[in-house]
Amino acid sequence: MAESTAPSPSVDQQALDESVTFTSELIRIDTTNSGDGTCQERPAAEYVAARLADTGLEPVLLERTKGRTNVVARIEGTDPSADALLVHGHLDVVPAEAADWTVHPFSGEIRDGVVWGRGAVDMKNMDAMILAVVRGWARAGIRPRRDIVIAYTADEEASAADGSGFLAEEHAGLFEGCTEGISESGAFTFHAGDGLSLYPIAAGERGTGWVRLTAHGRAGHGSKVNRDNAVTRLAAAVTRIGEYTWPVRLTPTVRAALTEISALHGLTVDLDAPGFDVDELLGKLGPAAALIAPTVRNSSNPTQLDAGYKVNVIPGHATAVVDGRVVPGGEDEFRTTMDLLTGPGVDWEFIHHEVPLTAPVDSPTFAKLRAAVELFDPGAHAVPYSMSGGSDAKQFSRLGITGYGFSPLKLPVGFDYQALFHGVDERVPVDALHYGVRVLDHYLRSA
Repeated sequence: MAESTAPSPSVDQQALDESVTFTSELIRIDTTNSGDGTCQERPAAEYVAARLADTGLEPVLLERTKGRTNVVARIEGTDPSADALLVHGHLDVVPAEAADWTVHPFSGEIRDGVVWGRGAVDMKNMDAMILAVVRGWARAGIRPRRDIVIAYTADEEASAADGSGFLAEEHAGLFEGCTEGISESGAFTFHAGDGLSLYPIAAGERGTGWVRLTAHGRAGHGSKVNRDNAVTRLAAAVTRIGEYTWPVRLTPTVRAALTEISALHGLTVDLDAPGFDVDELLGKLGPAAALIAPTVRNSSNPTQLDAGYKVNVIPGHATAVVDGRVVPGGEDEFRTTMDLLTGPGVDWEFIHHEVPLTAPVDSPTFAKLRAAVELFDPGAHAVPYSMSGGSDAKQFSRLGITGYGFSPLKLPVGFDYQALFHGVDERVPVDALHYGVRVLDHYLRSA
């Protein structure tokens, strides 16, 4: 199919309206994933499957655990020799405390041109835009050049064991021919100051290293001196881990991000110069530094502590949980450093471990992603970046699928997209969804 900059016949008013309606209605389906296995994605899975089936597709619903439902469908392309493209989004969301919100987090309320609710940016908006594009194609009789596999997954907000992990391990055949994939956390407007608009496209992710620490000691009476105190030992280890400054490790994606964003700020940099200080450079990049700073090194943030059962009883053990994130190539360093920081009497183990990812930024795919974003926002600049966290792309990478973060949204100045991920008052402008549908449609037709 020839690439065109003309408006797509498939992006009609119905497609734009459906992107908003579907976002709102998906938000109303409470798919809270607390990580305890009680989440039920099936109602949302049935919702998207029905709307895919309306177009003549034959979506399949797959479960590893009852109610933890995934949906997969394939759109046949016009070129049987072309590699297939995976387009995926997750159906679960993180918890939300209604009392903290301006509107109820599962209302899906549309107010003053904004859709409110948990999942509005992470990531029921993208789920809805995919549906709107595919349904628009069906009305217009459009087929993409390459096969497109659409996957809606469960359990991304926890271990992905019931979602993309299950699909990759048990249903790899559904993804036959897929060499690349797109999903969340990229191609959103980032206002970098002085009128500079960036669209960061994710071409990498830090790996996940969630760790449990267990400190061992001698149980005893709280009134007596105890130099073999598990709580003291654990507290010392947690402090060392939380205060540790990891060394800089610049991956190819982060190097590309630093180079391009620096150039847009009028700075010429030599990342290999003796004495180069990445933190000093980040200090010159203003707001844009926030895109890069979390990904120049590994990190380890203590998040939970658990010890004892009574104030006058010294427990025999104490535990803590640490959220570790690992840059590509930094896994051996992470393990060695955790051994050193925990110290004697404290053991550590992974409770969830996923690989870091990197994707080429000089590829034809990245060039087309960049072009699609800039076509619909002239004067803006699409740039590469690495996610500080991760996505289902990690599990799909086991199938040889290279992942990019690309869920396009055009956002107004002052709209802090990244702060709304897992945050209070999550919301997305209607206009942003309309932009996303146009960009997504253009890219998928030209991919």
